[in-house]
Amino acid sequence: MKFFNFHLMPYAKVGLDEIAKNGSAWVTFSNSHYDPKQGAKLYHDYLDQMEFADQLGFDGVCLNEHHQTAYGMMPIPGVLAGALARSVKHANIAILGRALPLINNPLNIAEEYAMLDNLTRGRIIAGFVRGIGAEYHATGINPAYSQERFAEAHDLIVKAWTEPGPFEYSGKHYQFRYVNPWPRPYRTPHPPIWIPSQGSGSTIRWAAKMRYTYCQTLSPIADVAKFFQLYRDEAEKAGYEASPDQLAWSNTIYVGDTDKKAVQEARPHLEALVNYFLKMPTEMLLPPGYTDVASLKRVRSVKVTGKTKSIEELMAAGVVIVGSPETVREKLAEYQDLAGFNTSLTKTQFGTMPNEMARANMTAIAEEILPAFRDRPPQRAPKAAAE
Repeated sequence: MKFFNFHLMPYAKVGLDEIAKNGSAWVTFSNSHYDPKQGAKLYHDYLDQMEFADQLGFDGVCLNEHHQTAYGMMPIPGVLAGALARSVKHANIAILGRALPLINNPLNIAEEYAMLDNLTRGRIIAGFVRGIGAEYHATGINPAYSQERFAEAHDLIVKAWTEPGPFEYSGKHYQFRYVNPWPRPYRTPHPPIWIPSQGSGSTIRWAAKMRYTYCQTLSPIADVAKFFQLYRDEAEKAGYEASPDQLAWSNTIYVGDTDKKAVQEARPHLEALVNYFLKMPTEMLLPPGYTDVASLKRVRSVKVTGKTKSIEELMAAGVVIVGSPETVREKLAEYQDLAGFNTSLTKTQFGTMPNEMARANMTAIAEEILPAFRDRPPQRAPKAAAE
């Protein structure tokens, strides 16, 4: 199994009571609660953590994109990827991902990723997402056009990477007299493309058809297994057998000396993440027109946020893995075999967790967990009906 250190870069110094008063940490939560001095320190701490992950032997580090929220301070992940491009020496740098429908010039992303791919000599993973519903409130983009803007932007970016320019492009949402981006990607034909999702059936089917790696975001492990089985089923329809390497699970792991101590240490930070940072009204997460009815029901059925959840509930549902090294190894092996994935996108810092605690967790995972899974594929990938 490959391990990526997935960072959300939250504004960990936020007052949780202030989020509670506002009802959400997204869009309407005033930026008057942001202290630039605290934010600057957090940025440097988080970049140091990602460089540390490289030194510890993680296979990759992950960034992502969110706007107008204390949940994650990465509105432009390419800036941070650029900061890491020369200091992260061995690991891949995955941007999971850039929200294609939110921009009016997809060629900017084609250029951004190509630059990063050159700077890292081919260690960039190009993640593409539609962005969650809150992003459409933040950017003023009509969510009803989300899917078609995503598809058109994706096609244009891949064409710009793989066909010599200049050429003209005229689509519904984007028009260019000249498409001729410099530089070209370092890797041929382009960086690997990964597709994260909350569980949209249309996204899973499309990712399988395109043979892209599919990344399941925060969900109970039983639902992750169903989503991954849907991917395998769709791959079979497309005429090939999906590899476990095409399936990546975004999870949260905390390792302590004992089960009891691990739960005690992780509790405030994990419950802050789920019950405060992630909290938002349903109409903000899933605005009208954002997705089809079937996918809406699917995503709502597995949504982690909603009512307040304890760490025990999150552990029981297989959303997170918290415990002693032995417990974490047992649970991760069980979940890998159940869902059939071979890439773990692991949050080692979460919520309000301080720097020293995050680095200790990263070290414990590197020393106690990674060696046991380095050459371990899923032991079985059950054939189950995807729902």
